[in-house]
Amino acid sequence: MLQQYKYSSFEWKPSPVVALATSADDSQVAAAREDGSLEIWLVAPGSVGWHRQLVIQGDSDARVTSLVWCRTGVKGESAGRLLASGIDGTMSEWDLFSLKRKTLVDSIGVSIWQMALQPQSVAPTGSGWISRNNVNGEVVDRNSDDSGSDEDDDSVEVHDQSLLENPCIAVACDDGCIRMYSISDEDDLTFNKSMPRVGGRALSITWSHEGKLIYSGSSDGIIRCWDPKHAHEVYRITVGLGGLGSGPKLCVWSLLALSCGTLVSADSTGSVQFWDSHHGTLLQAHTLHKGHVNALATDPQHKRVFSAGSDGQVILYKLSSTNSGSNDDGKPQPEVIKKWVYVGHVRAHTHDVKALTIAVPINQEDELPPQKKGKKYRKAAKPMDSSYLKWAHLGVPMLLSAGDDTKIFAYSAMQFTEFSPHDICPAPQRIPGQLVLNSALNVAPILLVQGPYRIDVFALSLKNVVFEKGSGKSGILAPTKPLAQFPNKKKTVCSTISPSGLFLSYSTNVKLNLVELQISQSSKGQGSVVRRKLPPRIPCAHSMVFTPDSSRLIISGQDRLIYVSIPLFLPSADSGFGLLLLFCFIVYYSLLLLPRSIHFKLAFFLAFLNAPSKYQVVQMESLKILRIFTPCRKHQDEDLPPNEPPITKMFVSFDGQWLAATNCYGDIYVFNLETLRQHWFISRLKGASVTAGGFSPRNTNVLVVTTSSNEVYAFDVEGKTLCEWSNTNSLVLPERFLNFPGEVIGLSFPSSTSSSSVVVYSSRAMCLIDLKKPTNHEALGFASTQLVTNSLSNGKANGSMKSKRKRPTDYDGQQIIENSEANFQIFGFTDPVHFIGHLSKTSLLVVHKPWLEAVKGLDTAPVHRHIYGT
Repeated sequence: MLQQYKYSSFEWKPSPVVALATSADDSQVAAAREDGSLEIWLVAPGSVGWHRQLVIQGDSDARVTSLVWCRTGVKGESAGRLLASGIDGTMSEWDLFSLKRKTLVDSIGVSIWQMALQPQSVAPTGSGWISRNNVNGEVVDRNSDDSGSDEDDDSVEVHDQSLLENPCIAVACDDGCIRMYSISDEDDLTFNKSMPRVGGRALSITWSHEGKLIYSGSSDGIIRCWDPKHAHEVYRITVGLGGLGSGPKLCVWSLLALSCGTLVSADSTGSVQFWDSHHGTLLQAHTLHKGHVNALATDPQHKRVFSAGSDGQVILYKLSSTNSGSNDDGKPQPEVIKKWVYVGHVRAHTHDVKALTIAVPINQEDELPPQKKGKKYRKAAKPMDSSYLKWAHLGVPMLLSAGDDTKIFAYSAMQFTEFSPHDICPAPQRIPGQLVLNSALNVAPILLVQGPYRIDVFALSLKNVVFEKGSGKSGILAPTKPLAQFPNKKKTVCSTISPSGLFLSYSTNVKLNLVELQISQSSKGQGSVVRRKLPPRIPCAHSMVFTPDSSRLIISGQDRLIYVSIPLFLPSADSGFGLLLLFCFIVYYSLLLLPRSIHFKLAFFLAFLNAPSKYQVVQMESLKILRIFTPCRKHQDEDLPPNEPPITKMFVSFDGQWLAATNCYGDIYVFNLETLRQHWFISRLKGASVTAGGFSPRNTNVLVVTTSSNEVYAFDVEGKTLCEWSNTNSLVLPERFLNFPGEVIGLSFPSSTSSSSVVVYSSRAMCLIDLKKPTNHEALGFASTQLVTNSLSNGKANGSMKSKRKRPTDYDGQQIIENSEANFQIFGFTDPVHFIGHLSKTSLLVVHKPWLEAVKGLDTAPVHRHIYGT
């Protein structure tokens, strides 16, 4: 089995989530973090698996306070436009095509605390229900028996989507003023009008359900109802009279208007209050939170209300109907009293919860192949079921929560108290890594760790590390020695190190950098850094990679072009005449063996002339552009301006002939680096995004990719077709791999050309796949499996497998099924994993970090919980 070397001595400090928003078609969720970055999450089109579709790095000085995802978009795009307000008083739009944030409204001079979009639907017209947009163009009926209560009707009303031509956005500002802006298909927002300025800061805002009134909450404990047409105040509500406090210290943090005419408020005293929006009178007040209530959300039926706050709780209130009495004959009176009752709470977060949203993000479910049924085992019933698969289905609403603990959790909105929440991102803002085995620096293997504001380069000292018997369960700590460090004032977007270990390139949103790492014999392994010039034409990068011979740096620019550059070198003064003769000899015979393409001979000659190797002592001067690729779907479009989404991932074959580039939506572009032309275009696979990929060292023409639906494909890029293994097995993958725990974040191939295996890993587990073996469904039957916990080297749990067989369970953090004779062996991790790389055919380097250590580094303290008996 594979031996495991571990490394965890790096800084991991993820940023809190400050805002959430759901797309107009309910298929995507946007999460804005405190450091200015934005994440777009998409549920994969399989049976399970959230996928972080893209990340846009922002500026920490321009902190986001609120997100609004409106339907209005160019040419009726289903995703619409994603708008954000900032603490600096600006309003901006996140361009999800070019991955940039552009300012629409310059600073108004005061902070904007919240935005609200004018509703774009009209009165209900029927029964059954859909979310804000149809799911796959169909009306989904969810009037099922498992709705959570037998006495209430959980049917959701269908709303005709009558869109407004120019919907408005109302913003709550720090100066107490409510401002309104009109949205159109143009780039800018148009100022419409503002309400009269009042005392206190306007902290929260929402529209009435029909879109005719605006409600705002302020820092003086008052809710005001506004008539936006005539710009005057209709009435006001003093919140403190119905809660635990009043006065200028009471802040109304969130407001929610329901279709039944009820207005819900959440404030700093821990109160959630339900008001009659027509008269401004209090209906009910709940004081179940033990701190500020920061966010409110409701399900599509507007019969369930969720609240979350600084105590880490998410609480559910449900609309319940009771009869006021009965007549003499025992028949109930027609009058029905409706009340909002407390149902239950879930405490998944360890810190303050800052945002809630509702989404219906699963847009497709694949039919799984029939599995051989194994022997059934009895087990004790659990109070709460943790199986995400039992409630995550097509069209089922999900509640999402996020906050200061940087996590995002998903809950069943319809069966909130029956299932445990699902951790969407076990490793938020994971730290990327890269491993170099055979460097030209005469040092041990090199590890690059890309932090948000710092890049570290380490040498792994593994010569004196000996695996003892039984140590495979937890692995061996890999000793490291620092070689170089690159601090950044701006956040790092991407980085790469050459396979020779001599050159390193990294990019921010402001500048692209290239450095040369030099280590002298007298420096005791400490490296010196020499910065090199870059062509001014190359923009900042989304992704970059070196070719295996370190002769070319390939950059995916923010202008949606791919730049193939070659470094220019000068021979060192102490290189010697013999070295020059050896160099000329190699170049001469390399040209004889080249293909007949004159253009490629020249390109290869320049690359070989300038490429470093273990036998050359060279000094790099600068880079020059060899070729610029324009990713396209058809070859005749290569000369047109770029119109494809930006490239976010790139993979190079081990022989340097092929380059595979993928965009954030799952399209794959294959380029031939010999002819310097695009070779093939692969459309997104079943509509899923590509999560990881790489070329096999056994056959350098084979590209292996994984998708957000937890499927594996192997392509023969030279033949422009699927490999035989994929034709046979891709449609019959094991069910438990399709339900692989966590999102796949990387692949690792052993460097041996005789190996056909690949390690597919997520932050929670890894799977060992042999591309020569079939999927072997029968070998994966439950009756012939064994249960292991975090086993990577000896395949044993707790050092022994002599105990009786246990019933394998769904993955819930620790226990994973393994069978030594079967393909698709899965192993679980205790701590979140950021990177895995092969050190040899039989050993791995696992870069991980215990979550508790990451929590200790957060700026805010966790919520205090009283322990019984203390």
